[in-house]
Amino acid sequence: MYKKKYHSLQGNEMPKGNGGNKNKQHMSEEKSLNFIEEIIETDLAAGKHKSILTRFPPEPNGYLHIGHAKSICLNFGLAQKYGGATNLRFDDTNPVTEDTEYVDSIKGDVQWLGFQWANEFYASDYFEQLYAFAVKLIEKGLAYVDDSTSEEIAAQKGTPTQPGVRNQYAERSVAENLQIFTDMRSGKYADGSKVLRAKVDMASPNMLLRDPIIYRIKHAHHHRTGDAWCIYPMYDFAHGQSDSIEGITHSICTLEFIPHRALYDWLIEQLEIFPSHQYEFARLNMTYTVMSKRKLLQLVNEGHVESWDDPRMPTISGMRRRGYTPKSIRDFCDRIGVAKRENLIDLSLLEFFVREDLNKTALRRMAVLDPLALEITNYPAGQVEMMQSENNPEMPETGEREIPFSGTLWIEREDFMEEASKKWFRLAPGAVVRLKSAYIVRCTGFEKDADGRVTKVLAEYIPESRSGSDTSGVHAKGTIHWISAAHAVQAEVRLYDRLFKVENPSAEEGDFKSYINPDSLQVIEHAYIEPALTAAQVGDHFQFIRKGYFTLDAVHSNASKLVFNRTVTLKDTWAREAKK
Repeated sequence: MYKKKYHSLQGNEMPKGNGGNKNKQHMSEEKSLNFIEEIIETDLAAGKHKSILTRFPPEPNGYLHIGHAKSICLNFGLAQKYGGATNLRFDDTNPVTEDTEYVDSIKGDVQWLGFQWANEFYASDYFEQLYAFAVKLIEKGLAYVDDSTSEEIAAQKGTPTQPGVRNQYAERSVAENLQIFTDMRSGKYADGSKVLRAKVDMASPNMLLRDPIIYRIKHAHHHRTGDAWCIYPMYDFAHGQSDSIEGITHSICTLEFIPHRALYDWLIEQLEIFPSHQYEFARLNMTYTVMSKRKLLQLVNEGHVESWDDPRMPTISGMRRRGYTPKSIRDFCDRIGVAKRENLIDLSLLEFFVREDLNKTALRRMAVLDPLALEITNYPAGQVEMMQSENNPEMPETGEREIPFSGTLWIEREDFMEEASKKWFRLAPGAVVRLKSAYIVRCTGFEKDADGRVTKVLAEYIPESRSGSDTSGVHAKGTIHWISAAHAVQAEVRLYDRLFKVENPSAEEGDFKSYINPDSLQVIEHAYIEPALTAAQVGDHFQFIRKGYFTLDAVHSNASKLVFNRTVTLKDTWAREAKK
């Protein structure tokens, strides 16, 4: 059996953030099979299936989120591992909530994650076949048209402890049901006036088997079939039958569909069609966010976020815009595994995998987010030198770049202190510090404005201390980043943080939106970046030295205004703050 052990991520222990090579995850080459893999291997060994066929079946009524990413990685990953295939099927049975925009975004998300489907299908492809299935049930006396209101139907279903009762419409003849169902299709009746129900068991302890509705009237324009239909199958009817039509061998759903499996199996048995089987796993729940499409839509519609792809959203498109990588999401999904029990995954674990990937692949650049002037008083006036600095020490093949250096620089305000503490290794009067990839400088003083705010730091450089050829003998304990003022490029930087202040906003009292983190977005309108960043393209990843990982914003950035989104901090600062 193939096993993989995660030595640094045992139990509930969370990984610490890293800005370099520290705290790397150490794995041996062993990984135990999850319960679905065990089922598949047993089925293949027994000859039940010659190959496997899975499907990813989203409803096109919103953008996909990280929970869907887990399902995508599972379904496509299983097919890849066992030499099978995966269909992408849109369960588009509710024309009121569905839109082509969602279809396009879903296809883009699946491909961005690194997967390609064998076939692209829609439940609407099967509307004629599903209608024929419904007719077959009517002909077998296993379905009937009910004229009751939704309130009456709910009342007649009984309670978990009391059986339901059928009404007079359940006694309609097969011929009458067939005629009325035909008239429903032709548009003779108004929305809500009639439904088609399966005749299963009104005393079943499973409430979903108490004559469930399988068709309803809905005069609404469908994004694919237009106005060809005015009756639409219910999700529970279309879902299982679509699996069967496609010959799906392992239909994988989340735990909330366990009660639905009995109906799924009953319909397959009564219709005498391919016995696709449903298996359930625990959905992904993650801290400091919500996973309900309804709640995510509220956040968008009420303006709490910019859009579905707002970088604070748990949507795949939001994470892509924020700068998360496909590999980091795939690694995260692999790490959390497949379980049968619901749990809450810490967002810090996902961020750990984002840092792990970006540390290896992101190009290093310098950016100053809170600028303070540094004047090197003994540097030759008007002189400019080109300094060499590595693009990524983890990838020597990326080489080096040139950075212009002059006598007036921008540094971070937090890198200067008027009165240094004992363990302060940055700039302060009399202190020395290394300017990244440049010279060592010694602070000689500073200037203030009328309000007492420091406006400029004064320093002298040591000419013999140039990086790569330092013969000065001076040792500087600290290194800071900088930007030449004459060559600085202005940019907007957006610092994103957790969308909610509490771990599980859905479990808190009151409106979940009252727990939105007011500091989830900080906009820095006037940051300075090094000239090399003007060549940045959407999709490029950068480590702003000492500040975090960043990417060019795909929506607001343009040639005249560069906007960078912080993907993730260099370290897991949130966990440290939460302990205070």
